[in-house]
Amino acid sequence: MKLRNRLLALFCLLVFIAFGVFFFRTWVVQKPFGIIVFLSDGLSTNTLTAARLYEGGGSNRLTVEQFSRLALVRNDANDFAVPDAAAAASAIATGVKVNNRAIAVDPNGKMLQSILALARESGRATGLVTTGHLTAATPAAFYAHTTDPNDEDAIAEQFLSEAMVDIALGGGLDHFTPESKGGKRTDGRDLWLELRGKGYAPVRTKAELENMPTFLSGPLVGIFSNEHLAYSSEVESGSQQPSLSDMVRRAIEFLQTNRSGYLLVVDCAAIARAAQANDGDRVLSETLEFDRALALARRYAGEQTLVIAVGKQDVGGMTLNGYPLRDDRGVALLGTNASGYPSITWSTGPAGSPGEATPEPPVPAPGQPAAPPARPARSEPAAYEAPHAIHSARDMILIGSGPGSEPINGFMDNTAVFGILRSQL
Repeated sequence: MKLRNRLLALFCLLVFIAFGVFFFRTWVVQKPFGIIVFLSDGLSTNTLTAARLYEGGGSNRLTVEQFSRLALVRNDANDFAVPDAAAAASAIATGVKVNNRAIAVDPNGKMLQSILALARESGRATGLVTTGHLTAATPAAFYAHTTDPNDEDAIAEQFLSEAMVDIALGGGLDHFTPESKGGKRTDGRDLWLELRGKGYAPVRTKAELENMPTFLSGPLVGIFSNEHLAYSSEVESGSQQPSLSDMVRRAIEFLQTNRSGYLLVVDCAAIARAAQANDGDRVLSETLEFDRALALARRYAGEQTLVIAVGKQDVGGMTLNGYPLRDDRGVALLGTNASGYPSITWSTGPAGSPGEATPEPPVPAPGQPAAPPARPARSEPAAYEAPHAIHSARDMILIGSGPGSEPINGFMDNTAVFGILRSQL
């Protein structure tokens, strides 16, 4: 009798436990352990189509095409229909539309709290990775406040004083070091040395980054170049600079040791830099590097990580033209196509590099006006020539996967990215 009662009690206990597990998995909202946000100027339909063909032809598929959640996002600023980098990044980082040139400062001058600060308050570890300057407008939107995005020396001081990241990797050492040490600071301060004094473990090379122990007692900062980091095609085996994928991988390895989870922000700045110079080859190769880093992040972080990638802005209005064959790829999509027209064109910018000369015009018939003289062809011409490409009005792509990505759908505003992230902290 007693044995039967014990068995009955054990059965009831097991049923209760099973019901509890089912209830928790089905109805209790679970926050993702890891949250990774990619910001990319190459995340637009024109650039992705060209990058897909450039890598492997018409049958090729990119990592971004494997994401289950997809939306188009509007990215206008508070004062202009076309945003600059500061306004576009600030809308994503803070959830508020700001004026062009403003970094996390609203139109009334109020300083806005970023998602990185909120993540830190919630107990998550935080990270920032960029292929540009750590003090440039896009990464700065997640930790700084200013209405002058060009004053990177002052932004570097805010990076030091705010100290809200557990790992930061990128370039731009010039804005941390004085002129006496080869930097650009005129105030004589050595912020690189001051970062050490605040407990940051400093690294300057890829080897140092790889050899750094994953479990650190304090934050880590890696600055691998005085200026921007090298393009992916320039980072060779044995290089002193890590690639974007290298930095993303190591950042995840460091951040996931925090028991309360983490938030990692990745700025793919090399794409915008190439677009400003109307360098289509590098725009496409850097877009593919972003795609590889995105694949690596999903693989290393796991399926229960919320991974989001959002297009920040469009620079230059690049378009791939003509009728390439289905298997054409790489250099076959550059220069002049089989019809004699440029394969890649831009709406604004330096008008590309000189290409093959156009044929001389035919001799006019007697009594007909002379044809204009032939001009050198341009391999990547721009409709309006300018010293550098100008930002273009274009809705950008937002993709996501993992827990918390469900709201990504249809047409959205870029400020909605902040709301999605905040709900998962």
